[in-house]
Amino acid sequence: MNRILIAGLFHETNTFLPGSTAREECELRRGGELLQTAGDDSPLGTAVETAFHQGWEAIPAIDLRAAPGPPLADDLVLDYVAELEQILLRNLAQGLDGVFLVLHGAMVSATFDDVEGFLLKRLRRTLGGRPIPIVGVLDLHANFTREMAENADALLAYRENPHRDAADAAARAMRLLGNILQRGKRPATLWAHPPILWPPTGTDTGADPMRTLEARAREIELRCPEILAVNVLAGFAFADVPDAGVSFTAVTQGDPDAARAELDSLAALAEELKEQGNVHDLPVDEVMRKLARHPHGPVILTEPADNVGGGAPGDGTGLLRALLEYRIPDAVVVLNDPQALAELAPHELGSQIALNLGGRGSPLDAGPVRLEVELVSRSAGRFTLEDPHSHLASMHGRHIEMGPCAVVRHENLTILLTSRKTPPFDLGQLRSQGIAPEKQFVIAVKAAVAHRQAYDPIAAAEYAVDTPGPCASRLQSFPYRRVRRPIYPLD
Repeated sequence: MNRILIAGLFHETNTFLPGSTAREECELRRGGELLQTAGDDSPLGTAVETAFHQGWEAIPAIDLRAAPGPPLADDLVLDYVAELEQILLRNLAQGLDGVFLVLHGAMVSATFDDVEGFLLKRLRRTLGGRPIPIVGVLDLHANFTREMAENADALLAYRENPHRDAADAAARAMRLLGNILQRGKRPATLWAHPPILWPPTGTDTGADPMRTLEARAREIELRCPEILAVNVLAGFAFADVPDAGVSFTAVTQGDPDAARAELDSLAALAEELKEQGNVHDLPVDEVMRKLARHPHGPVILTEPADNVGGGAPGDGTGLLRALLEYRIPDAVVVLNDPQALAELAPHELGSQIALNLGGRGSPLDAGPVRLEVELVSRSAGRFTLEDPHSHLASMHGRHIEMGPCAVVRHENLTILLTSRKTPPFDLGQLRSQGIAPEKQFVIAVKAAVAHRQAYDPIAAAEYAVDTPGPCASRLQSFPYRRVRRPIYPLD
């Protein structure tokens, strides 16, 4: 029976956000708590479940994750790595066949630009030359680095954005680990890194450039059986680190030069298509005028600059102000606003209260909007994903905690207030709070691409709106200092 140590480290870090991601904002699982994720449709749960199905002994180690946000403190990273090294050492003494990691790939701390590369290098050093493979799964938005390539045997990325295939990617990576153990031949990872940055809005795999690049990657895998996997990594542009941006990797047990040639062809194709990934959002006034063309909804208005899935605070008021100014009927907005919820606490349902809403999380925002609202409902903020393949499952599994919530109404505007940032990637978020998404005229969605799995089937139309915020699609507006230069579209 193969003994496989399983661990996870998952955070998409936006270095343009102020402050840091605190320890209390992280979710930490140890030992048997990891095994309890089996069947929850997350990559971690799928890795555990696949180990069971393979007849392996899954050794649960430690999993640390947090919602996308600002950099972590160094001590969080160092404590995690030290604890995982100790677990690894104990199990080496008992016999160990492989290490499996559930990673994001775009994690940054105060002084570590490449947390995953640092972790892999430390684990490889701890293994001390033992031929024990390190295999893992990565988010499609990983900022891949040379240290990741040199210290992992194989890291497989999601192939879809929205990440409906995250669980499948983990299962593929586990099967690849089984292939390595069975054949006794460890692969090499090669890496190509063209000088391209794309905002998240330009990384939808249902559209070019990502659609064409993913299709080419699958063609290479079919044509070159010695290449076990080809990864198309869109990168995460809101991490101002040297290796941010688009990259490609090939996991091969064959001729490295042949794999290198295939990666170079992918990089050249990305250069040809790079302008298609440089997406810009529409001005607010233009979008508001477009609404007059639609006799019915729901019309989905996305607010990429306040993309919760990219680390934004989720309380931006840019689109809220426009909906109020243009008096758009039957509109729904979600704001992450614990302070407003605290002010609502002493009031009964049906009460009329003047509240300052949103506008506290980013210095780019115009500030809170004061509204007279009716308190419609309260809840504990729990819901189960309607779609087990939701992008949200790749981050948190099937059961979602928004923290205490309330629904308030101002004239024809309905506002869901949450106390925990929750990416709007599943219709269960609204339906669990008594809001029927299909019956709305406008739904404001603080996302870039990942919401489409949920909202495209019900949308009469969709527009991306340019508002102030830390995840804006126009990358030239950010004060990049450390990303390698020259790079498109900054130069």
